[in-house]
Amino acid sequence: MESAPTRDATRARAVIRPRDGWFILLTLAIIGADQAVKWVIRETVERGDAHAVVWPLKIVHVTNSGAAFGMFQGAGPLLVMTSILGMAAIVVFLFNPSFAHPLMRLGLALMLGGAVGNLIDRVKDGEVVDFIKVPNFPAFNVADSAITIGVLVLVWAMLREPQQSQPGD
Repeated sequence: MESAPTRDATRARAVIRPRDGWFILLTLAIIGADQAVKWVIRETVERGDAHAVVWPLKIVHVTNSGAAFGMFQGAGPLLVMTSILGMAAIVVFLFNPSFAHPLMRLGLALMLGGAVGNLIDRVKDGEVVDFIKVPNFPAFNVADSAITIGVLVLVWAMLREPQQSQPGD
């Protein structure tokens, strides 16, 4: 006869709790905003065109079949697979009780929304639409911004988190 799981084993499992709703909503909002703005860019800005907004910001319409900063051009299937694996890891951590700190979970939700936004483009079109351009930096999009901000928030939260004392300290 199997015994019921211990409290520690139950606590370690990833579960979605009612308070997780805002992380899910944030992820969906990022995906929606990213896809909506990319649609507007595709419909209103000719590929290769640039429009000055406010110095130094320009709105452009460029595509990228690679990863960040144009690396791995043409490696679509590899990038799709690594995106899916990365998103799976983010979901596991996002709903893992040991990552309960709201800042950590905020960073993960931002990263997940950005990853899904770019994955949609990559699967649908084989390339990602980038449209924000500042001097001396590659063009980027809402999803890229969310991923970058999410990583920074996650690192900041991890640095702020007090170190757990180890046995024998």
